[in-house]
Amino acid sequence: MKNSVLVLILSLIVLSCGTSQKVVKRSIPTKTVAKTKDIKTLESRFSGKVDGQIQEILRDAEKYLGAPYKYAGSTSAGFDCSGFTVKVFDENNTKLPRRSEDQSNAGKEIIIKEAKPGDLLFFATSGGSRVTHVGIVHDIGNDGEVKFIHASTSKGVIISSLNEKYWNSAYLFARRVL
Repeated sequence: MKNSVLVLILSLIVLSCGTSQKVVKRSIPTKTVAKTKDIKTLESRFSGKVDGQIQEILRDAEKYLGAPYKYAGSTSAGFDCSGFTVKVFDENNTKLPRRSEDQSNAGKEIIIKEAKPGDLLFFATSGGSRVTHVGIVHDIGNDGEVKFIHASTSKGVIISSLNEKYWNSAYLFARRVL
């Protein structure tokens, strides 16, 4: 009994030592954008071939298919969405900011009908209009269906379609960084 009380008192002393530090609150700026209205079909008119640099980016992205999701992850052991895009583009000598919200300012904004493989797609997955997710255009089907590769929280690195209801309603805009 005395040993238990002694261990409890020592634990409280050790734990209380760490609480004397001041807590610093950081405010992270956020970007809000207006959602594209009345999205019915998100199609691209792209039907051409992609250049060598984009082919390399897509090959590098595909090698991570099946990698698990990991919050703040940026390695094959686990990725979050922006960690995935940073890793893939970095392997191809293109620097992107780390956060998806910051990536949404890179390159130039394009309309979805101009999208081609290698472009970035941005989403508001939490509702609202704040950028919370990013993916890389993977391919465009003959019917104009836009497919993108990304790190999803539930399935890790996968290829999804903008025609899927969830992604269609969360879609914000596209940007070309190459």
